[in-house]
Amino acid sequence: MMNSMAKEIKIALVAIVGILVLFFGMKFLKGVQLFSNDHVYYVTFSDISGLAASSPIYANGFKVGTVKSIEYDYSKPGAIVATVGLDKKLQVPNGSRAEIESDLLGNVKLNLLLGDPSAGMIPVGGKISGSIYAGALGKAAEMIPQIEKILPKLDSILANLNTLTADPAIAKSLHNVEHITNDLTTTTTQLNTLMASLNKEVPGMITRANNVLDQSGQLASNLSAVNVEETMAKVSETLENLRRFTDKLNANDGSLGLLLNDKKLYQNLNSTIAHADSLLINLREHPKRYVHFSVFGKKDK
Repeated sequence: MMNSMAKEIKIALVAIVGILVLFFGMKFLKGVQLFSNDHVYYVTFSDISGLAASSPIYANGFKVGTVKSIEYDYSKPGAIVATVGLDKKLQVPNGSRAEIESDLLGNVKLNLLLGDPSAGMIPVGGKISGSIYAGALGKAAEMIPQIEKILPKLDSILANLNTLTADPAIAKSLHNVEHITNDLTTTTTQLNTLMASLNKEVPGMITRANNVLDQSGQLASNLSAVNVEETMAKVSETLENLRRFTDKLNANDGSLGLLLNDKKLYQNLNSTIAHADSLLINLREHPKRYVHFSVFGKKDK
């Protein structure tokens, strides 16, 4: 009887030990430290998006704790409180926040973004604000409504493009563009030929330009050799003689002055010219009168 009870007690103890090992083994596999004395903080979320107990917590890429439990705050509808255990060596500054991040494989972790230490520290048991890190997928999801608004416009633009490309004028314009391109190619060839000929002529042109410059320099040296003061003195003397001559012409002295300024002399000259003209006319009309008088001494009857 005693042996039977001892066996039953042993079996019961083995079962209890097995259950304890299984329980603590599951906790260990989940990343929960069995005998930890981490500092406890509370992170508030409006949506945990896959966050679960035993999810790791990282600060600057280093694991600093785990999520111990998650509870729904029925006193504040829509609020979810996650109890987290952080390394007791870690001090959490005021202004720190936590972000839930998910990778492409579905693994969820909590990133602790530490604030400025000069702002003071959050006491153990304090609250930390939490949010969800959208990431590239989240930003793409935010763009979906805007893309949906753009789709009708894109359909309209594509329809207009189809109408435009179906227009025969487009094909004609492209054909004209091809002709223009060929003309440009021909023009480019001609320009290349012209530039080649110019390149051949440039050395000769430069040589001639140098010769001209040399002649210009010789001319400049010749001009510099001219006695400018003596030349200007002669010019001044000539101008002075010209002034004296014009003064004499304007004065009544001398034949030219009297001829230019005496009106009576001008009138007498006009009268003399008129009589001479009359005499010539009479001589042409009656030549015998003058010839007979001068040669034979008879008068014209």
